[in-house]
Amino acid sequence: MNDTSTVERAASDSTTRPNDSADDNFPEDGSERTKSENRPGRARLPLLCTLFGAALLVSVICGVALGPTGIPFGKTVELLYQALRGGVVPAEDSGLYYIIWDVRLPRVLLAAVVGAGLSTVGVATQAMVRNALADPFVLGISSGASVGASAVALYGILGALGLYALSTAAFLGALGATALVYLIARTADGLTPLRLILTGTAMSYGFSAVTTLLIFQSPNGNAAKSVMFWLLGSLGGVTWRSLPVAAVVVCCGIGYLLLSGNRLNALAMGDETATTLGVDPAKFRRELFVLAAAVTGVLVAVSGAVGFVGLMLPHLVRLLVGADHRRVLPLAPLAGAVFLVWTDVLARTVAAPEQLPLGVITAAIGVPCFLLLLRRRGATLGGR
Repeated sequence: MNDTSTVERAASDSTTRPNDSADDNFPEDGSERTKSENRPGRARLPLLCTLFGAALLVSVICGVALGPTGIPFGKTVELLYQALRGGVVPAEDSGLYYIIWDVRLPRVLLAAVVGAGLSTVGVATQAMVRNALADPFVLGISSGASVGASAVALYGILGALGLYALSTAAFLGALGATALVYLIARTADGLTPLRLILTGTAMSYGFSAVTTLLIFQSPNGNAAKSVMFWLLGSLGGVTWRSLPVAAVVVCCGIGYLLLSGNRLNALAMGDETATTLGVDPAKFRRELFVLAAAVTGVLVAVSGAVGFVGLMLPHLVRLLVGADHRRVLPLAPLAGAVFLVWTDVLARTVAAPEQLPLGVITAAIGVPCFLLLLRRRGATLGGR
């Protein structure tokens, strides 16, 4: 093995120390240990999934009812029921029906999809690079998408695509960033965690510099303000047409990861252990990279760069059910969906009629919650 690989492995091992206690939960044969600390997590998983599923349903209804124009919950449920069954809506409720069905419901559902996708991809990314501080944006994908979106908003590139220009440019930017990071990070031994995260971080800074330059050189101040708002995450202007592609991609990604729980457990224990357990770490890491890039690129294209969800939610879920990916992955999408639905509600209502960027709300909620959890569960998150 060459010196570079040795150094990378040593550095990679050092970056995974925060997960060491988590790795202790994974026996070498991939089965669950009988440690007493794991038993509550196994027992709670069905109950937690049921509770979070019910919380998501309630959150969706609340998200539709709450907003600058308050709608009674009973009326919200009634109009949603009529819309789903194709019933007749009284003429006096046509305005409320339009707000519920055409404005708020697609936005709330997309918030749930984005939250579920970012949370799940965060789990996969942290296992892929073996770094507890990794999130879906550490690979530079969101920064690449920001370059494409900024070019459209500031200079009218792809203007022929009309309403789809921003999303298309963001997705193309994400794909371009993905290809660059992959080509630069790739070695003869495949993708290694340290090279991947360092390359992604460096490219992210580079793309951010390009975005800043585009904004700085823009002659249109209002357009620059819109771009800055989008860069912090926004679900404004969402329609039903924004939902299907994102929902399909996120569902496919979640399904793939649910079937890969054992391989993620093996990968989290290190490449040598994964190889011993029959997992090809280079091939599996490449698959995870493509999946993370595809899901993140699609989500950034429809919602902007919503930070902190992919970093915080995986850790919160691990605190509830342990570090085994077979228990984390079923719960992480539900937790992420609930979190982002309420984040969007706050973004719409705190400073109504103005809307706040989602990234402001996620940071305001996530930072103190995460620091509190670090103090209370320090041993799980790298403390003593």
